Amino acid sequence: MQLNDYLRVFGSSFFFALATLLPFLNPPAIAPIFLSLTEGASSSTRVVLAQRVAVNVCLMLIVAMVAGNVLLSFFGISLSIVRVGGGMLVIASAWRLVNSPDADTERVARMAESFTPEMAKARAFYPLTFPISCGPGSIAAAITVGVSLRDQNHVLSLVRLGGSIPGIIVVSVTLYVCLRFAAQMLHRLGDNGTAVFMRLSAFIMLCLGVQIFWEGSRELLLGVLQQVMQPIPVPTA
Repeated sequence: MQLNDYLRVFGSSFFFALATLLPFLNPPAIAPIFLSLTEGASSSTRVVLAQRVAVNVCLMLIVAMVAGNVLLSFFGISLSIVRVGGGMLVIASAWRLVNSPDADTERVARMAESFTPEMAKARAFYPLTFPISCGPGSIAAAITVGVSLRDQNHVLSLVRLGGSIPGIIVVSVTLYVCLRFAAQMLHRLGDNGTAVFMRLSAFIMLCLGVQIFWEGSRELLLGVLQQVMQPIPVPTA
């Protein structure tokens, strides 16, 4: 292959990773959830959290794309199990958001006093990075992208993987921008509009968690049924 061919493969891999992973993350929909989970935090704390979450998501997607299939095979974990476990985490997080009481001034002030840098670091990965920003669907999609880009030609595989990494970086930067300016984006909605939008986003996330859980459970059930429905071999005389 010539240099132009490698550049074309590099570009197509970039757009393939970008187009596949960006809808799964859906950064605009994560912004109100991020704002709700960091209620009471200062603007500077939210900026630091947005940076940490974006970096964590970038690293998770790269690791999942490059070595996810190998790690799952090593531990004997199937994608169905990942969907079931991750779906349960998403459901639990969304359920807490749906049933959380509306914030008032006194409550926000108390949270601002207690929202320490240690709390910000503790929440940066769970639940803000996983499963809110980068859930099992995104991880499964990254693993699928990595498997799809592999080729028997090792040089071609490296070029494809190299082209997909900038796509992941663009997705992470988009996520950072949405989280960084989440308050400004929702400020125009007002307090009531923001509360309604957060509730709707939490409900949508709850539905996505149920869907992820159901897809994993369905795959596991189909596998069990296929084993049960296999014909019993008749012993020969």
